[in-house]
Amino acid sequence: MSESSELAVFKFRRLLKRLASKVGRGTELISLYVPPGKQVSDVISYLRREYGTAANIKSKTTRKNVQDALSSVIQRVKLFKRVPENGLCVFCGMIPQGPPGSERMEMYVFTPIEPVSSFIYRCDDHFLLSPLQEIAKEEEENYGIVVLDTQAAAFALLRKKRLEMIETITSGIAGKHRAGGQSAQRFERLRKMEVLNFFRRISKYIDKIYLKVPNLQGLIIGGPGPTKNDFLGKSSFNYRLREKVIGTVDTGYADEEGVKEAIEQSRGILENMRYVREREAVQRFLGEIGRDTGLAIYGEDVIREGLKRRRVKTLLLSEDLNLVRVKVRCSQCDFSEVKDVEGSKLFQFEQSVESERCPVCQSDSLKIAKEEDLVEDLMELGEKSGADVKIISTQTEEGVMLKKSFSGLAAILKTG
Repeated sequence: MSESSELAVFKFRRLLKRLASKVGRGTELISLYVPPGKQVSDVISYLRREYGTAANIKSKTTRKNVQDALSSVIQRVKLFKRVPENGLCVFCGMIPQGPPGSERMEMYVFTPIEPVSSFIYRCDDHFLLSPLQEIAKEEEENYGIVVLDTQAAAFALLRKKRLEMIETITSGIAGKHRAGGQSAQRFERLRKMEVLNFFRRISKYIDKIYLKVPNLQGLIIGGPGPTKNDFLGKSSFNYRLREKVIGTVDTGYADEEGVKEAIEQSRGILENMRYVREREAVQRFLGEIGRDTGLAIYGEDVIREGLKRRRVKTLLLSEDLNLVRVKVRCSQCDFSEVKDVEGSKLFQFEQSVESERCPVCQSDSLKIAKEEDLVEDLMELGEKSGADVKIISTQTEEGVMLKKSFSGLAAILKTG
């Protein structure tokens, strides 16, 4: 998947998450799916029939809200001369914003990232998102990591966003005997048998752990010295897993530390893994700070300025960042200001704006002029400026640091 398509999928998932948080009072929320090829006139006729049917709803409030939503949907669909190539999705309804009476009509209209397969109309207390969630379902890329020597073995799973330690076992085998004579030879034969038995144990663990892992992309075998290669030559784990061995790497340990070392040594193999990409991106940023090169910047205003001047090489954005950039304007004078508001506090902020007076002309004419998701806004600005945009999860230590220490916003500038 290309970087631009990854960003498109991220935006799509973010939108679905926002829609999933919307809950109505009663069956007042409309979900409409229109597949490509369907005539716009047929869709409008269908919605008009539903408008007539809604007149039979007993609750006066529910009836009004449903019909108002249908009227809004009809007017919006009329703007399309034809259904887009991937179809059309419309979600509309009255969304409660707090206590009874504090609700507003919200509408979301977009073309999905993959074609809609069938026509669907649904009226419920939540939006029907399962068809889109299936499209946006993130396929896990799993890699098995096994590190071993003659004393121990550790088994781990590297998922798309996290490292999971699964098991650590020990062999109980004594160290190499260096004394001469026949007793030493006998000791060495016994030791080789013990090592072989330990290899068989490791093979059984590999089968037990990794055969049941869905979408296993590969196995990486690591460890100090030649033991890992001896193991592969004498191991007996399942042939399906043997075919998935994609590399061997040298590590100094055969424990959790060895697993982490194996991941570092496997960067070439795992260069497309999100876990590795995220860690490397944040580590580069931290390295620039540590060396005081002046190339690492953070803070929204500084980053925006860098993007506008096309000086940003890499833009780092935390996927857990939930800020809305709100522009407030006075309709009586030239006053305007921009504020970043937590998404969960947006409604309270909107209410406070309506009750405040303009700091310039003292009129009660303050209005919300524009609202936009901060992450999506910066992503688009980054793409337009040619920056390499990285979405960083909080499933790694580096991702948590980006969110907590730098408010989820950071960038690396171009040299020169």
